Amino acid sequence: MKMEGIPFGTTDWSTITRTEHKGESGMAYWRTQDFAGIRVRMVEYTPGYVSDHWCSKGHVLLCLDGELETELEDGRKFTLKAGMSYQVADAAEAHRSRTVSGAKLFIVD
Repeated sequence: MKMEGIPFGTTDWSTITRTEHKGESGMAYWRTQDFAGIRVRMVEYTPGYVSDHWCSKGHVLLCLDGELETELEDGRKFTLKAGMSYQVADAAEAHRSRTVSGAKLFIVD
């Protein structure tokens, strides 16, 4: 990821319009900003959220609150708690997420 042409700025995430994204079960609520082609999101998963797809996009993801389980297509599973993160490149390893108790995430892709 190369960051160019982005002047210094701040974001008050509470002022960004929230969009709804239905999972296989539960909901994901995104607040999204685009900075010169870099998508930055504050995402909240409701308790019981299960992703409805395998994702092959690269991300840097930080768990801010709650607990997130990420499964890779090869069957490996990783659990993130608040303060933990993961990173994966585009088309590197397909992954999908779920949460029992809910989670709040900060994602850059």
